[in-house]
Amino acid sequence: MTESVKRRIGLANFLKARRARLRPEQFNLPTFQRRRTRGLRREEIAQLIGVGVSWYTWLEQGRDIQVSDQVLERLTVILQLNEEERKHLFALARDAMPPQDERDDEWLVQNTPYQTILDSFVYPARLVDRRLNVVGWNESANRTFSEYARRSGRDRNTTWFVFTHPYSREMLVHWERTARQSVAFLHAIRDQYPDDAWLKDLIADLQQASPEFRTWWPEHDILLTCQGFAEINHPLVGRLALQPTTFVVPSRPDLRMIVYTPLPQEDTDAKLRRLTGKDFAPLQDMDVRL
Repeated sequence: MTESVKRRIGLANFLKARRARLRPEQFNLPTFQRRRTRGLRREEIAQLIGVGVSWYTWLEQGRDIQVSDQVLERLTVILQLNEEERKHLFALARDAMPPQDERDDEWLVQNTPYQTILDSFVYPARLVDRRLNVVGWNESANRTFSEYARRSGRDRNTTWFVFTHPYSREMLVHWERTARQSVAFLHAIRDQYPDDAWLKDLIADLQQASPEFRTWWPEHDILLTCQGFAEINHPLVGRLALQPTTFVVPSRPDLRMIVYTPLPQEDTDAKLRRLTGKDFAPLQDMDVRL
């Protein structure tokens, strides 16, 4: 039995199980004293979704048919799936999640325990989505890398920041190395999501904005994980030497949590603790150009 067939059988079983837990009164459907089917009937689900009964029956039978994202989203609502169940539905029907709007990840961080996890770290910690947008951070990262709350949209994209903000060249001790790594990360992501319109626009604008990016992009270097260490010139405490460690979020493999631990050089640990103390103001109060 092929993996594709196994996946369709899993989808069929999943849909049947979720249909069985629904009740007619939840949708103002007529109730009968004797129902042979626990939960809703297939024809009732098909009617609520807006598809033909035969088509939905084939879907529940695990037949090899095409299912649009719109139908899957409608199924998510009708079957009253939570976020984990929705992801499971898309994985079974698509073998991948559909592209998400970049605002979804910010909502996710603000409304889940991820922010609590970030805040639990003493050292700088950031949450980055698959487009390299910073969608979550703790106060230590805020004071180390600059005020994220002041940025919006593309200004929170790490590659865009490196190549278009003058402050990045002042802050990053090894700017060219970091910038080349940033290009390699972006290339790897573009190869994985070649139809992502947001990424296409970002790359086109970077090619217009930066001569270095135009030169390095055709080299097609690829990088999948953080390598080496990061050195930054901080306007308040001086040079910092940090070791980035990347963790994949199990429930959202498209998200990466990056924690920056201090290295022995430059007395970084003591400087980070001073930086997050009450005597230091966030960077937006220090007239740092972003």
